[in-house]
Amino acid sequence: MQFREYQKEIINKALPLLKKDKFVYLAMEVRTGKTLTSLGVSMLLPVQNLLFITKKKAISSVQDDYKLLNPSYNLTTINYESLHKVDPRGWDMVVCDEAHGLGAFPKRNKRSKTVKSLISENNPYVIFLSGTPTPESYSQMYHQVSVLNKNPFSEYKTFYKFAKKFVNIKQRKINSLLINDYSQGLDSIIDQMKPHTISYTQKEAGFKIKTKEHTLVVEMSELTYKLTNKLKKHLVVEGNPNIILADTPVKLMMKLHQMYSGTVKFESGESMVLDYSKAEYIYKKFKHKKIGIFYKFKEEYNALKEVYGTQLCNTLEEFCNSNKSIALQIVSGREGISLKDADCLVYYNIDFSATSYWQSRDRMTTKERTESDVYWVFARGGIESEIYKAVTKKKDYTLKHFKRDLLTL
Repeated sequence: MQFREYQKEIINKALPLLKKDKFVYLAMEVRTGKTLTSLGVSMLLPVQNLLFITKKKAISSVQDDYKLLNPSYNLTTINYESLHKVDPRGWDMVVCDEAHGLGAFPKRNKRSKTVKSLISENNPYVIFLSGTPTPESYSQMYHQVSVLNKNPFSEYKTFYKFAKKFVNIKQRKINSLLINDYSQGLDSIIDQMKPHTISYTQKEAGFKIKTKEHTLVVEMSELTYKLTNKLKKHLVVEGNPNIILADTPVKLMMKLHQMYSGTVKFESGESMVLDYSKAEYIYKKFKHKKIGIFYKFKEEYNALKEVYGTQLCNTLEEFCNSNKSIALQIVSGREGISLKDADCLVYYNIDFSATSYWQSRDRMTTKERTESDVYWVFARGGIESEIYKAVTKKKDYTLKHFKRDLLTL
């Protein structure tokens, strides 16, 4: 196989950084070949055993790139949730794919703790990969690179010490309590990381794709509108034996988000499909196309499966080797996978996260593709269109937005 010229350049830039500091951050936008580039630079180092940590749905794609490259080192690919299953020792290279997932703050998340422990045991070369290193706040950088024994913020032993210098700390009132808000990380965080970061955009790589977005409105069943109206008015819908309870603004927002797309999770923890209108609409409209469908709640997948039957799958292997359409949960499918074989993307529902919006809609992007179509399926009278307005402006949809929008629903 042949690397693209820009991948060769990135490999040549990354090599001395890895030799000097034993780590590099490849901030390469989606579809520019982060995985192959990281595997390529590893070939030029004394690596025998490489551990590639990624999302579960991206494992097969990483393994395909490894087979294509056929390097001399051994590759083990695993998802973050299963990391505790691998041998804690014996790794001389660790690749952390979608590394921004390590960046929770102010407290370190479980994923970051597990990776930090593994790296401490091995002192390996480390490559961080992400198209969006700090999607919500520069403060997300600290717990990513602090998994290293030596990193640009090593003198700050805790996030709170780091924040005193690198964060504009403000206070917010939540339920009458004042809490510190650490989300306003300063530009100096990125300045500190620049010597260790190689950034590359789709534009630099020659991508010229035009994404066309289409909004489709579906009339849901009479039952859906009856139940949502009752819930908004009384904050409870009593059934036999299950209850839909929305006794807080957050629960009301979540329940309406579910119900306007035809599913619900009851107070008991059980869930069910209430309305197949969206699934049936998608099937009829895109019946003769091979599509990628993104859904939010698990019952939405069940609704799609009921309507599509054997014409729907949920693995990349089956999707790439058949004429079936694929259904993926938004958060698990928004990163690290390619849906280049899809005729278009269709969203059964929409996530509150702006990160989910920007990352998932890029799943069809390739250097060769010039246009892609993305379809958003919204319920008439639902809250999806309001969520869409927020995330397209790179803002998460929050309770504050919902309280304002509730007056118009």
